Amino acid sequence: MPSLNQLDARREFAFLVLSGLFLSTMGLLNVLGLSRFLNLGQLGPFPVVVAVGVLPYPVTFLCTDIVSEIWGERRASQLVWVGLLVNLWILLVVWLGGVLPGFEQMDPATGFPAVDAADRQPLFFELRRLTAGTVMASMAAYLTAQFTDVRLFHVWKRLTRGRYLWLRNNGSTMVSQLVDTSAVVIITHLSSDVLPLDSSQPVLPQLGGLILSGYVFKFLCALADTLPFYWLVGWLRRYLAIPGQGQELGEIS
Repeated sequence: MPSLNQLDARREFAFLVLSGLFLSTMGLLNVLGLSRFLNLGQLGPFPVVVAVGVLPYPVTFLCTDIVSEIWGERRASQLVWVGLLVNLWILLVVWLGGVLPGFEQMDPATGFPAVDAADRQPLFFELRRLTAGTVMASMAAYLTAQFTDVRLFHVWKRLTRGRYLWLRNNGSTMVSQLVDTSAVVIITHLSSDVLPLDSSQPVLPQLGGLILSGYVFKFLCALADTLPFYWLVGWLRRYLAIPGQGQELGEIS
């Protein structure tokens, strides 16, 4: 049996690893963002279109669910707030990178870098345009979805008295992913013109298709992480010496 100091070190290191994975994924999401859209097939009449920045996003819900289960609602909520600070930090750096002087040839009429033959600005400014156009949407959706996930996880944990781990993992994630997907698509469409929409077709069905296809992708990812979630929670309970089903570190005196 490890000593109390060893257990404390293990618990802090495990939390640091999960926090690092969560926060780095948030940063990656904002940097990649809407830089490319992937066509993953058809869902009835709608193409399954997923932004490349969405690919690592389901990992964030896995991390907050594990933190919620092991460390409790308070630590999970703290992690969500730190994630918001990461979003703001990325936005600040991207803004500074655009306003400080560089070596690009500037268009005197617009005050922005001159475009090339393909009507594109230098790489950084194209990335900045995509980031600035979506970061506010992602932050609004992020806060709503992550707090929904944390809150629902603990509501179902109390209702089931710490049993049915699969229910609170999948139930909280699937509801929060729907909130997240809907908010990102709608706010991004209203705030910027970066979604792959066909101008000759009605907008609402296309937005509905993007929400549906994005949610299906995240739904399948949530189902796929059930077994890893069970295994990681079980392993962490043994490794961190947490007794009792559903017990959290904050409850251990």
